[in-house]
Amino acid sequence: MATRPAAFDMDPLPRTLAVDWSGARVHAAWKIWLAESCDGRLIRLENGRSREAVMTFLIEESKRDPRFIVGFDFAFSFPVWFCEQVGAKTVVDLWRHVGQTGEQWLALCGAPFWGRRGTTCLPAERRFRKTERDIARRVSGARPKSVFQIGGPGAVGTGSLRGMPILEALREAGFSIWPFDPPGWPMVVEIYPRALTGPVNKSSHDTRLRYVTKTFPNVSRRHVAAAGSCEDAFDAAVSALVMQRRIDELTNLAKAADRVDLLEGRIWY
Repeated sequence: MATRPAAFDMDPLPRTLAVDWSGARVHAAWKIWLAESCDGRLIRLENGRSREAVMTFLIEESKRDPRFIVGFDFAFSFPVWFCEQVGAKTVVDLWRHVGQTGEQWLALCGAPFWGRRGTTCLPAERRFRKTERDIARRVSGARPKSVFQIGGPGAVGTGSLRGMPILEALREAGFSIWPFDPPGWPMVVEIYPRALTGPVNKSSHDTRLRYVTKTFPNVSRRHVAAAGSCEDAFDAAVSALVMQRRIDELTNLAKAADRVDLLEGRIWY
């Protein structure tokens, strides 16, 4: 294992947070769930914050205690070819471009975006980032969606377009956005909950309850009930807890050296 960067102090054990994101135009606050874990316990699982409120909360938490890692379940970037097409030389260029034009892309749903009636999806070789193809090959049952899909079941494009500008704001507030930045507190990583939960039937309320109870026996009854209440809460809770179990791996991450990773990002799993 690589040597842990000096920026990471492990005493006491840092916190892990996971945000199950939403790109919904209205009522997004009730679809966004935030979970927090420390020392193997779930100490927070709640919804009710808008996208902007989540950003504000994280920035305030970083002022109180910056020693945490937060995972967001939206795509942090696009395939290299699209970054080059819009003139983005760095991922920050891309985030700024998305902040300026993302809502227009969502309104028009023109190529290369799809997911609404009358639109056509991209060929498979242009649809995904390298990190999504890697996960599809290596993680059983993993079928990541394309960031270009902004409509239809499981679409992640809308949430990603409305999430990338948040990453720029967090970076400006001092957050390290992996794998684009040198590691340090606080740090943000991209997660894919299915790769962290495994092949569980998340659509079943009883199965969600059994999974959390069996897999994480230290979780309180109150938080077990909340995690079982819906798939979004379940994904946030399990992701934060798995991140906590893998805190050694998370704090051994390093900045990407590969040009593709520096533009496209990488999903942690």
